[in-house]
Amino acid sequence: MSERDGYRSGVPCWVASFHSDPEKAVNFYMELFGWEAEEMMETGSPGKNFMCTLRGRAVAAVGSQRGGGASAWGTHVWVESADEVAARVTDEGGTVVVEAFDLLDVARTAVVADPGGAIFGLWQPKEHRGAEVINEPGAWAMSILNTRDPEGAKAFYGEVFGWETDMFGEVALWRLPGYVGGEPEQPVPRDVIGVMVPTSEDGSTSTHWSINFWVADADATADKAEKLGGAMIIPPFDTEISRDAVISDPQGAVFSVSTAPSP
Repeated sequence: MSERDGYRSGVPCWVASFHSDPEKAVNFYMELFGWEAEEMMETGSPGKNFMCTLRGRAVAAVGSQRGGGASAWGTHVWVESADEVAARVTDEGGTVVVEAFDLLDVARTAVVADPGGAIFGLWQPKEHRGAEVINEPGAWAMSILNTRDPEGAKAFYGEVFGWETDMFGEVALWRLPGYVGGEPEQPVPRDVIGVMVPTSEDGSTSTHWSINFWVADADATADKAEKLGGAMIIPPFDTEISRDAVISDPQGAVFSVSTAPSP
């Protein structure tokens, strides 16, 4: 089940990062996660873009920054129509950052933001049907909304995608009724499609989407990231269900890692 061929509408389906030096970035992730990578030619996006794979199956993309912003990871949500959902985003108080456009034969995509300013992508698939490997060591496992307005976020994502929430300790689990994904051994129900974490209202942490990768050993991965030129933002720590660490790559893109559950 960790190998996928498509997603349901409203489910996060793809992650990509943007860097000033995508070649340097992709080399970091190849060393850290054991990925292979191939430069994608004529994608319709500026600069260089790389498709990253495990066992020959797509796991993430690494590409050039757009408009000189900070290096960062982004999440895309599978939709039937990027144009229609972008319009719904604005109806519900969000904004369209990049209007819907065709990424050649890959997908039709748009970049939007929720009312709190958290940016994410819309992915109307063509030839590319999202991440083909998830929820295993070296692969993307979950996206996390960090927000100062959880109630506002619940209303927005509920109206745009039909998401619902359940509390799990201090965090909320995003669920899409009727969806079955994930892995049987994962520590949360298989209709969970994301997580929401409340942040301080003092403005010290911006509202944003972050991403998490499963790894075989969070301590070893964090240590390796530092040796490869990255930085440890939060050293390895234990949660109720996993051992995690928060890491920055050498160009400042932040992500977290969690020790994958045993089968």
